[in-house]
Amino acid sequence: MVYNPKERGFELSIRVFTDDLEKALSETAGAKVHLSNDKKDDPLIEKYVRAHVAYMTPQRQPKALTYVGHEEEADANWIYLEMPYTEPFRGGVMKQNILMDLFDDQVNMVNVSYQGQKKTFVFRQKNPVQDVLFN
Repeated sequence: MVYNPKERGFELSIRVFTDDLEKALSETAGAKVHLSNDKKDDPLIEKYVRAHVAYMTPQRQPKALTYVGHEEEADANWIYLEMPYTEPFRGGVMKQNILMDLFDDQVNMVNVSYQGQKKTFVFRQKNPVQDVLFN
């Protein structure tokens, strides 16, 4: 999650192993999914990501996420989102529970970069929603 001051928003990049993502999407779709680099899978990927990633301001206002697309890289897929953020960033509340419905021991790391500061937050099944604090 990297802040782009020119665009006044965050760019989110999510890396997921392809076989795990296909398994999650297959369960969501009710049919076997084989990912490719074309856009036909985008609606299914977007639906899954929206169910598992969310962000709210400190005032508990949800922030809109825009799905940009995905691309394959070796044995993983990168999923790209954008989140407009025009007000000063002080943190908020994030949900990030991708693949936690499939794997009890899933650990998701989120790196947040804002104006030269970088913090890492670790999400687990017992802690899928966390305060993301910046001073």
